[in-house]
Amino acid sequence: MTLEQGTLLNGRYRIIDILGQGGMGSVYRAMDENLGVEVAVKENLFTTDEYARQFRLEAVILASLRHQNLPRVTDHFVIEGQGQYLVMDYIEGEDLRQRMERLGNVPEEDAILVGAAVCDALTHLHTRRPPVLHRDIKPGNIKITPDGRVFLVDFGLAKLVQGSQTTTTGARAMTPGYSPPEQYGTARTDPRSDIYSLGATLYAALTSVIPEDGLGRVMDNVQLTPIRKHNPKVSRRLATAIEKGMEAYPDDRYQTSDEFRRALLNTSSKTQRLTDLDVNFTVPPPPEDINPPNGERQNLSPSTPVQNVMDIVTSMTTRMRRRSRRYAALGIWGGMALLLLAAAFLWTNYPSWVAQNSLPPQPGATLEATATQDNPATPAPQQTISATAESTVTPLPEPTATPLGGGNGQIAFASMRTGIPQIFLLNPDGSGLRQITNEQDGACQPDWSPDGKRIVYISPCSQKQDTYQGSSLYIIDTSGENRTALPTSLGGDFEPAWSPDGKRIAFTSLRDGYMEVYMINLETNQTTRLTRAQNISGAIYARQPAWNPTGYQIAYVLKRLGTTQIWVTSDGDVADKKAEETQQIAQTGNNTNDFLPVWTRDGQWVIFNETNYEGTSPAWLMSMRYEDRATKQAVRLPIDTLPLVDITFSPDGYWMAFESWPDDSFNHDIYISTVTGSSRTRLTTDPKMDFDPAWRPIKVTE
Repeated sequence: MTLEQGTLLNGRYRIIDILGQGGMGSVYRAMDENLGVEVAVKENLFTTDEYARQFRLEAVILASLRHQNLPRVTDHFVIEGQGQYLVMDYIEGEDLRQRMERLGNVPEEDAILVGAAVCDALTHLHTRRPPVLHRDIKPGNIKITPDGRVFLVDFGLAKLVQGSQTTTTGARAMTPGYSPPEQYGTARTDPRSDIYSLGATLYAALTSVIPEDGLGRVMDNVQLTPIRKHNPKVSRRLATAIEKGMEAYPDDRYQTSDEFRRALLNTSSKTQRLTDLDVNFTVPPPPEDINPPNGERQNLSPSTPVQNVMDIVTSMTTRMRRRSRRYAALGIWGGMALLLLAAAFLWTNYPSWVAQNSLPPQPGATLEATATQDNPATPAPQQTISATAESTVTPLPEPTATPLGGGNGQIAFASMRTGIPQIFLLNPDGSGLRQITNEQDGACQPDWSPDGKRIVYISPCSQKQDTYQGSSLYIIDTSGENRTALPTSLGGDFEPAWSPDGKRIAFTSLRDGYMEVYMINLETNQTTRLTRAQNISGAIYARQPAWNPTGYQIAYVLKRLGTTQIWVTSDGDVADKKAEETQQIAQTGNNTNDFLPVWTRDGQWVIFNETNYEGTSPAWLMSMRYEDRATKQAVRLPIDTLPLVDITFSPDGYWMAFESWPDDSFNHDIYISTVTGSSRTRLTTDPKMDFDPAWRPIKVTE
């Protein structure tokens, strides 16, 4: 529960206001009444053994640090039945992200000095015994105080390096664009990982552009856009220094933060003399009124919960809010007019897979849309679709809930709640939670057989990630018995999708050294390659197969010309077609990535996720009617349930389950809603990640 203003915590810290909120608790600005100074107080409300251990370790790490560019921890205590608390320096001022919003491109000399100051802090961290890695350097975690001093803050993901072992205080999380490739799980992180993230931060500060993601640079051979292409005013020497720090492979980067510091300072005649001096680097201070009023989200503490991709959205919202204040009255009225126009436009263009009731209705019932908003219709037997010209925005009726019974109303999903992912079953009303796998190396990515009796999944699976090297496919009964391993090969098989006839499973495989879609015949164990991505001009890989439930086509994701696209195999049985007989069905542009396709229950529409090219925006939903594939014009669905990914439809087609993280970018949970986005319900609330939902198909008993 959030602490109220004026609360006296532990008999010493008087709460002034909230600095930030996250899934594990809040960060407060408080007054230390013993010393008469302002402090930041971070709370952890999840007091399970693992979370408590992580929180205590963060306190130990911070308490041992004494450096001019790092905050200090002054207290740590536990209130039984309430939570853990960490008290530290209150760092006033703006973060580098806010400075980027305020100035646009940060001046070159300021970037050098900020980089040098952070390098000093990193040298202190990396030379500790044992060494400490920060692992979350980004603009929002670099603070600039009112006197121009630079602080590296937020150690929620820090790691102690102890011999060959590593100890982490939080999740192994990634911030797209700022995290090095090895932080995605491909290799161990070390001090050079922090150097990469600092280089990416300076890249963004000088260009106002988030650099290409590290994992994509390694796996997809994506090239880093040179800094000077974005901002020709940056000197060649500085651009070269930063780009060396951002090399995809650690051996090609600077090997120590002190080496990076010297390289940065040597790029300018104004800072060369500082290379061998013990200097407390300062930059121009922020304006006096930089901090927003109480109640708005701030990054004023070294422990503000990490926001990852949601930080980008928040910063954009803050920027628009600031710019609009002087035009408040005009903006309100203009905004209302635009909203009305947008609502009318969205309804007019709303995909007919909802508006025209193209999804299979409940037996004996069709849907009615009434002529006015004052009398929304309710689904009833023997009604027909009707609307009059007097209606401007016709409300959609609420679909009837998916019927439970016969064991068919269930959702399978993967959960970290046992410490490593396992497959669980859950009813759509949140009841009946049951674990069905107990894989030593973890299990995830469940998909149902069409009769609803068995589940295919992958293992090993240590966490939710982009690819699963070394994984294999397994089938298990819903009782948790009769586990069967499917034939596999070197590389890794993952992303299984069971065919509508129950005889085959399509999957993504790394057996070629890159991702392609394969299919295994469950009767013969024969494996067939379905895609040949590299035979398509500009393509690199194919993945994420999804069967059409009424036929034999497969929708999948093709990485091509720098973006991911949705392609579909030709009409007819995929087993009888050449791998090259495939076509792109949606063309959404060069600045977006499309992924995770799924067919509606009637097989008429392909629904898929889309995000911006950098992957920094929460994913939204797009819809493409297969019949209109020649147009390649997909429609964005006006569903206000963002962020959401990995949707799966209920057997009647009226509901969908999906993975979402509206409150905490690290703690994903399983939700359901109607296909219109209404009646949204959170099914799982465990503090550990829940992901990969799959709705059980209905088996009709003769």
